[in-house]
Amino acid sequence: MTRSTSVSVAGTALHVDDTAESDLTPVVCLHSLFFDNRMFDDLVEAGAGRYRFVRPEYRGQGRSGPADGAVVTIEQCAGDIAAVLDELQIAGAPVIASSMGGDVAARLAVYRPDLVGSLIFLGSSVRPEPADKVAEYVAWSDDVGEHGFTGDRLTMVEQIMFGASTRSDPAKADVLDRWRGRMAALPTSIRPAMIGVMRRRSAVDALGEIDVPALVISGEECPVRPPEWAYELADGLPRGELVMLPRVGHSPLLEAPDTVIPRILDFLDAQS
Repeated sequence: MTRSTSVSVAGTALHVDDTAESDLTPVVCLHSLFFDNRMFDDLVEAGAGRYRFVRPEYRGQGRSGPADGAVVTIEQCAGDIAAVLDELQIAGAPVIASSMGGDVAARLAVYRPDLVGSLIFLGSSVRPEPADKVAEYVAWSDDVGEHGFTGDRLTMVEQIMFGASTRSDPAKADVLDRWRGRMAALPTSIRPAMIGVMRRRSAVDALGEIDVPALVISGEECPVRPPEWAYELADGLPRGELVMLPRVGHSPLLEAPDTVIPRILDFLDAQS
């Protein structure tokens, strides 16, 4: 059974879903931009009774309180997650992080190493966006912030989040339909979070400081965190291991759950 709670952090409140089994190892799950903590539902079900899953949602996203400015930075999100873990008295936990969550998790591991016991990165990197693309991406974020996720805007975010093979696979139509509907319902108030991701700074030089077991799982078809970025992430982590998946895009957990979920649980078991 999952317990939902709200944790006050620096001017807002974060929604947190917590399976709350106090006798089990807590596992912190950090979601992607454009998604929310429901992206981990199947993992939570598969790991029930083995791990306690703690799933916060960032400020200005999901069911958390709104952003209090024009930009929500990755560093601000890392500070918020640290505050949540302190409130819940969680330390030394495995952290599973997808896309934007990987940027947050890497900074959390550097700034508060006491909170992070191991890391699983899904479709992540710690590079900034290419400098020649930032203005274009920010303009797109402004457009979405005015008009919402409709028409070509919704199509674009779907192409970002799911690989071409997934989008063309009839067997995966249900997951695509589910998340297409959820993305279409995203409020325009997500814009500050989008800007924070588009303007994020590099954390590549800090990877050497993250000396915990780390698993990087990425898809060969990812357009926004391409394979070479995943190799860079795994190579830069002192204890990094890479799994590269064919026919998978930016969201390995949703696109290839039959492969990814067992691999995650095996990794967690090995650290226990």
